Amino acid sequence: MKLYNSPRSRWIGGLVIILIIYTLFYVYFVDTDVMWIPRKIRHVIKFGSTIAVYFVGTAHLGHLKDKWMSHLWHLIHISLLGFITLVGLYDWTFGMVSQQIKDMTWTMQEFLISPVLYVGMGILNNRLNAGTDTPKPTA
Repeated sequence: MKLYNSPRSRWIGGLVIILIIYTLFYVYFVDTDVMWIPRKIRHVIKFGSTIAVYFVGTAHLGHLKDKWMSHLWHLIHISLLGFITLVGLYDWTFGMVSQQIKDMTWTMQEFLISPVLYVGMGILNNRLNAGTDTPKPTA
């Protein structure tokens, strides 16, 4: 049984899943008082939600014709997540990091979990492949 009938429905399915993850993360983790949760558990929740969005995007953007877009998805996620992980490991081992670094890593994590990057990649793919599906008229 084929789950997605077209690349567009595959992309929309990925967007819906990312929106659900993003919404659940904000409703249950950001917009509520989570100071009762230990700091290390909060790190794991943030890391897990970011990894979930990464895998959803990889599964849905990995079937595009342009493989460089999938490579760009991997490059952005792995590089920013690597930096965030290094800061998190420093925080776990040596103690608290400065507020500026926390704000910077929070912004990176927010960018990775939000559907903005996924939508941008979809729009870019749509615009670059707009003329390739229609046959050219012959004279």
